[in-house]
Amino acid sequence: MTFGASEPAELAGERGAGDGLARVLERGRAKGWLSQDDLDELIREADLTVDYIDALRASVQAEGISWVEEHDADIDVDDLIKVVAAAVAQEQAVPVTAAVPAIEEPPAVVPKVVRARRPRRGSSGEDDPGGPYADLVRMYLGEIGKVPLLNAGEEVELARRIERGTQAAARLAELELLHGESGVPFQLRRAEERVVVDGLKAKEHLIRANLRLVVSIAKRYRSRSLSILDLVQEGNLGLIRAVDKFDYTRGFKFSTYATWWIRQAITRAIADQARTIRIPVHMVETINKVVRVQRQMHQETGREPSIEELAAAVALSGAKVREILKLNQDTVSLETPMGDENDFSLGDTIEDDSAEMPADAATRTLLNEAVKQALGELNDREQAVVRLRFGLDDGQMRTLEEVGKEFGVTRERVRQIEAKTLAKLRHPIRSQRLKEFLEEE
Repeated sequence: MTFGASEPAELAGERGAGDGLARVLERGRAKGWLSQDDLDELIREADLTVDYIDALRASVQAEGISWVEEHDADIDVDDLIKVVAAAVAQEQAVPVTAAVPAIEEPPAVVPKVVRARRPRRGSSGEDDPGGPYADLVRMYLGEIGKVPLLNAGEEVELARRIERGTQAAARLAELELLHGESGVPFQLRRAEERVVVDGLKAKEHLIRANLRLVVSIAKRYRSRSLSILDLVQEGNLGLIRAVDKFDYTRGFKFSTYATWWIRQAITRAIADQARTIRIPVHMVETINKVVRVQRQMHQETGREPSIEELAAAVALSGAKVREILKLNQDTVSLETPMGDENDFSLGDTIEDDSAEMPADAATRTLLNEAVKQALGELNDREQAVVRLRFGLDDGQMRTLEEVGKEFGVTRERVRQIEAKTLAKLRHPIRSQRLKEFLEEE
């Protein structure tokens, strides 16, 4: 299926939306259904609006592909506490993995942890998995669990109050612009401010009532390089954005649209923050594709595919595939503790073949000083001849003829000056300082 004039206008403006949507629809036709996991790659960089979401859903439905909704905002808080506490305990106890995994669909099972945390001093964590960190998670989940879920009517009423508050704030700003802050009648200002405050309270209520939806979505990404609390925080920012963009006149529940902004915020955060060196989102998608094909070929053949085989499978050059696989490697700190007692770092075990040994550097510096001191007892012309003949300044030795051209004299005259100068330098008093370096060699 191609996208051009028939592509929904709301999707046409998004960078690469046509190609991305074509890939997703092809995947949906193969499976017969799509979940929101399949659309993460589309929404990660999209400028999400209600119209964009509706157009995306309409494009999928037009293909006759089933749509699987994944809303579990009404999940039991006690279940959330157990799942999140287990993730927290793993984050603190399990060593860090060797590489950051590619961003793909979230797994359905609890995976190996990706971030190592040192246990707090004085706490073994045996009796309390996750330690104080888990206690904070339990307190947070307990607080959000106290806020009852909203029905459709309550969501519409809160959205109307938010809308009235936004309109009142705009009117008040316009009055202050026209008449100045002191020019707005007191009673009118108080009335508008009351509406604004009521709108802010309604916004806070709508956000707090949907915080457990954020946690239920964030826990599905807990295998990634961000901690569960970081994921929840990013999802909360997406929830706030969803409240700002919610259009209650569409007749859908708030969670139907909020899920999109929450997932976008989380997947963007993973793409932006999971790696020490940020990789652009479009390149992350390419890395995911190559890694996915590489894994599939390994399962089919029982061996790792060669670069050439992998390049042919993903329709890229061998050089591009090598670059992509290199980008997928994790960044390791040279200060990573090593040894049983962490008494040295990784950097201490890596030798730089191009670096000069400290002892050699010190010897070279002393030798340069000794040569400089010995040459200081010669006149300017003798110093210049020796420096040019033996390349003391730039490492390039000159012939007698080249030195002669520099001073406008013959080769024989240069040879005489050189012989006289070397005889001076061979004097026992002067040569003794240099002989010490020859003996060390």
